Amino acid sequence: MDADQPIELLRHHAGLIAKVAHAYCKSPSDREDVVQEIAVQLWRAWDRYDPRFAESTFVYRIALNVAISFHRRERRHRSRRESLDAHAITLAAPSTREPSEAVERLLRCIDGLPPLDKALVLLDLDDQDHATIADVLGLSVSNVGTKLHRIRARLRTTLALDGDAP
Repeated sequence: MDADQPIELLRHHAGLIAKVAHAYCKSPSDREDVVQEIAVQLWRAWDRYDPRFAESTFVYRIALNVAISFHRRERRHRSRRESLDAHAITLAAPSTREPSEAVERLLRCIDGLPPLDKALVLLDLDDQDHATIADVLGLSVSNVGTKLHRIRARLRTTLALDGDAP
């Protein structure tokens, strides 16, 4: 294995990795831990990378697995700590501009989704096609479409109850 390949992979997909970490971690220190763990796991898994598939699929699969595992561990411990309901994922690169109240509500709704549903939405918002999402998450293409349809309907209903229907 060329030692520079995993390093270049990390550099090339740093934004994707940061987005996944931000989606699943409440605090900056947790995000840093998850990003580091993703880097370690990508390094360890590099020799299993199959070049027939897109690098981003490989990176997403590992990043989401690490982030979801972290999220589950934290959820088990969260009941003993204060509520962190102010957290919301960002849909794009960090911005100095504050999101509107409607966007904040949508982000809170997305943040409240179960880990798999959040991963589906994250990949969908990143313009990944259903086949890529299916490959990353180990689902069938039709299951991805069905799940996304149901998640969108649930989000619309939740937002409508909040008085913010599109």
